[in-house]
Amino acid sequence: MIDITLQNFEAELIQGSMQQPVLLDIWAPWCGPCKSLGPVLEKLEVAYAGRFTLAKLNADEVPEIASQLSKMFGVKSIPFCVMFVGGQPVDGFVGAVPEADIREFLDKHVPSGEALEAQEELAAAEELLAEGDVSSALQKLQAAVETDPSNEVARFDLIKALLEQGELPAAQEAFAPVAAQAADTIIRHARFAALGHWLAACERAAAGINATELQAAIASNKRDFDARFALAQGLLAGHDFTGAMDELLEIIMRDKAWNNGLARITYVAILELMTKPAPKATAAKAGADAKGTLELAGHTVLPPSDPVLDQYRRKLSMALN
Repeated sequence: MIDITLQNFEAELIQGSMQQPVLLDIWAPWCGPCKSLGPVLEKLEVAYAGRFTLAKLNADEVPEIASQLSKMFGVKSIPFCVMFVGGQPVDGFVGAVPEADIREFLDKHVPSGEALEAQEELAAAEELLAEGDVSSALQKLQAAVETDPSNEVARFDLIKALLEQGELPAAQEAFAPVAAQAADTIIRHARFAALGHWLAACERAAAGINATELQAAIASNKRDFDARFALAQGLLAGHDFTGAMDELLEIIMRDKAWNNGLARITYVAILELMTKPAPKATAAKAGADAKGTLELAGHTVLPPSDPVLDQYRRKLSMALN
């Protein structure tokens, strides 16, 4: 348990919640219900064994933060508890509610033991990948997915690493549970959809692609889009992403709607595969701004610009216009 002040709210509340959920208990010494709620929250922090941090804020001593959160959630009384996740206040409850209800609230935002273990495996895998130890990283990623099958980041990284290593059957097996999601066109599943196109290219390459014959067919007929798409799939399967996009761009410039826009869709999928995930949010600057208003939420950080990606995005935009 930690006490929140103006001096430590950035480090303990904002930055702290980027590492694990932080439940902020806003209370006051004169508040009777606060006195009964406090011990229950302390008991639950122990029971959840480090899966969330309990923070307490005295509304009389730090009214700046208490009043902003109260206005944000439309709350006028205490005790008032706010859950912070990823540097943001995401949910809350008011009053000395029963322990069972608090547990239900916590379970919506606090990772399970399995999820926490999977996150640790994923973090270890990312370090190993950065060091170039792909074999050990694959073991960690496999363990993360087995521990928490719903961890989409671990599953994506596992499938991607398997494809990069040419382990197609293992990648197909890891992809099968999310194949339905990959078919969904919503943005949330765009990365899995991109993996689906990469898998399809690898499967076609495994069945046999004769690049020389395809190039000869294209030379004799620039509009042989089937041959050009097959050539692009062979390049994609061989991890030549820009080469694949160059071939797909030739199709798009000649016939944007070919095969229900398959060339454009595959091109966009490759861009997705090449795009690094955005960095986690960074904490807002502690203290007050020029008008004296505290900034409680973290700032989103944009990934650094990639000149190759920017170039191929511009090429696609020009071809579509």
